Amino acid sequence: MKKHWQDWANLILGLWILISPWVLQGGAASGAAMWSLVVVGAAIAALAVAALISFQVWEEWTNLAFGAWLLVSPWVLGFAKAGLLTWSTVIAGTLVVILAGWALAPSEDSPAKHA
Repeated sequence: MKKHWQDWANLILGLWILISPWVLQGGAASGAAMWSLVVVGAAIAALAVAALISFQVWEEWTNLAFGAWLLVSPWVLGFAKAGLLTWSTVIAGTLVVILAGWALAPSEDSPAKHA
């Protein structure tokens, strides 16, 4: 199966999510918020690398779930008033969801399209 450009984009987004607490808050994000962003960012990046090596549908579904978590995490973890960090998290989460969904969509050369 061909490699998806969306996985490269998710790799970059995952790395951004991972470092965003330090870049946008100087590491001053609350404990749970910071750890959530670090762990989820690292996981998104790792799944993107795994998908680039050997695409598996579950990798995209997992990234889709992580992206959905990023969309709600500012309110669940209580950092919704963190300004740039909140916006960055919500925008990155939206992009991860869109890109993972796009990679899951049947393409012209996929077997599902010809069935």
